[in-house]
Amino acid sequence: MRTEPAHRLLGLPRSSFATTAGRIAELVEAGEDVVNLCQGNPDLPTPPHIVEALRQEVLDPATHRYPAFSGMLELKAAIAGWYAAHHQVQLDPEAEVAILFGAKAGLVEISQCFLNPGDVCLMPDPAFPDYWAGVVLAGARMHPLPLLRENGFLPDYDALDPAVLRAARLMFLNYPNNPTSVTAPPEFYERTVEFAAEHDVIVASDFAYGALALGGPAPVSFLRAAGAKEVGVEFISLSKMFNMAGWRVGAVVGNRDVISAINLIQEHYYVSLPPFIQRAAVAALTGPQTCVHELSEIYARRRDVFVAGLRDAGWHLDVPRSIFAWLPVPGGGGSVAFADELLRKTNVAVAPGRWFGEHGEGYVRVSLLAPEDRLREAVDRLSTTWGKP
Repeated sequence: MRTEPAHRLLGLPRSSFATTAGRIAELVEAGEDVVNLCQGNPDLPTPPHIVEALRQEVLDPATHRYPAFSGMLELKAAIAGWYAAHHQVQLDPEAEVAILFGAKAGLVEISQCFLNPGDVCLMPDPAFPDYWAGVVLAGARMHPLPLLRENGFLPDYDALDPAVLRAARLMFLNYPNNPTSVTAPPEFYERTVEFAAEHDVIVASDFAYGALALGGPAPVSFLRAAGAKEVGVEFISLSKMFNMAGWRVGAVVGNRDVISAINLIQEHYYVSLPPFIQRAAVAALTGPQTCVHELSEIYARRRDVFVAGLRDAGWHLDVPRSIFAWLPVPGGGGSVAFADELLRKTNVAVAPGRWFGEHGEGYVRVSLLAPEDRLREAVDRLSTTWGKP
């Protein structure tokens, strides 16, 4: 029997993270002590009051039934309330909030909703690789927005070719950024709104790390910019905010037409999250936020341990504003070769910058989602093996 996949599946990128996870598992099974700083999977548990809320909700038989197709209004209202309280952004829960089966799903869906074959998606480079999948499934093309150190890892809209702009339909942004870990200032978002309105481009802002301040000022939401809801939407996730990665709770908020389209496609893909998870998510968003502040402080201490250790060893790196460090490859060599050598020689796993795009070359991404003692161990192994780069 012929089981050749459709062409749209053949073009989907393979996950380098999955391949490396397999290698790490083999090393651990063989008894090796691997410091895994490759993936962004939270290592701390979900706060107890959220787990208890889930337990109570699961005991309610009403949560065992199918939920509303587009999600519970109670959760949408909680998300709108969170935006109002933390970012002074007003949202209509019914028309400007969509519940997602994880933010990643929505980041793939938006390309399928608004890109036709031949359309152009403006794609940050480097970027979270999962953005690419939706563009491939839509049969559209990606045009890079280089994120360069000399520009503060922000895209330069003035450098874009007019012919590209005429075909552009959608643009992804992500601040605090994965992988570079920088934040965007308010004036950048103001310029983005002007650019998007001028060229009729929908903005998809990925704000997955927006709740974690790491000891500094709170990251700025794209939707704070005047006119932002007229040109785009923003994606949030409870995965990093409340250590709820396995719960798969996300949302997209903003432009009504975009929200309507995403709700439509989700009716056919996912319908909605289980009611008990949605209710527990309400408890997370409306309950005490001390757990979020405490988590930010934990990550700030981890970052400081890692940065101080490498700087003491003579390495040069910027202070991360998120849960990742963007580390230049010693000697300016290839990132894939360096990451492979690092794992082979020191049992420290990091993500090559090339996995995130052409302009990620020359860097590796280091996850700070490991205890301080493991980060110190990683620093010791790096400095012992490479010394001062």
